[in-house]
Amino acid sequence: MPNAPTSLASIPEKEKMYQDIVNYSDETTIIHSNQKVLYINQSGAEFFKAKQEEVVGADVVEVFTDDYKELITKRIQKGMENRTIGELMETTVRRFDGTLADVELYCYPVQYGETVAIQSTMRDITLQKKMSHDLRQLKNEISAPIVPIIDGLAVLPLVGSVDGDRSMRLLDIIPQKVQGENLHCLIIDVSGIYNIDNVVAEFLYKIDQIMRLLGIQLIFTGIRPELALKAVDVRVDFSKLKTMSTVKQALKQYLTAN
Repeated sequence: MPNAPTSLASIPEKEKMYQDIVNYSDETTIIHSNQKVLYINQSGAEFFKAKQEEVVGADVVEVFTDDYKELITKRIQKGMENRTIGELMETTVRRFDGTLADVELYCYPVQYGETVAIQSTMRDITLQKKMSHDLRQLKNEISAPIVPIIDGLAVLPLVGSVDGDRSMRLLDIIPQKVQGENLHCLIIDVSGIYNIDNVVAEFLYKIDQIMRLLGIQLIFTGIRPELALKAVDVRVDFSKLKTMSTVKQALKQYLTAN
């Protein structure tokens, strides 16, 4: 009697083989279809601080924070409809214990058994992001050194580019640095700022207003004509700011007045 032909693997066997392959990965890997989680590997369950059976069946979009849910939903729909590979993106997820984690997310279409699905792979970059943030913060603090001159007077030279993000950090850092310094006057020299634009003009106006509330007078030096023109464009009234051409002139005026 001839041997019976070898049958193709059954659907459960195909899914089991796929699971075995995915489980070798140390990165979080989720298989999902129509937003429903079909499988998550052990590494993924540990990352989400849950058991595998707790994740399977859940809505995959729900692990993302509210800021990203709409974007992720559209990304999944596009992948399911067009069977296209999504670009690598950074996003934030909420684990089962409520803690947040930053991840790199990569999605691509797969065949899971007989089911058309999406495989989402996540790499935890929380520590990397924190280190990057701490390094930027350290650089900002180093790039904004307040130099005491005499009792009650200090100089702050600003160097480099001041974009929107750095502007916000400086507005937070500078008031903190002057606390306990017993300053009456702070000279801020902006001659070393590379970019001359609306962001810088608004920053000077805002920091002046903040320091006034703290009882500290600001003298700005090194303001170039093009910055004054930008201030006019954004309707920042530089006439309310005390300005001098150079740090030397500002020091001389302060010493004469005191």
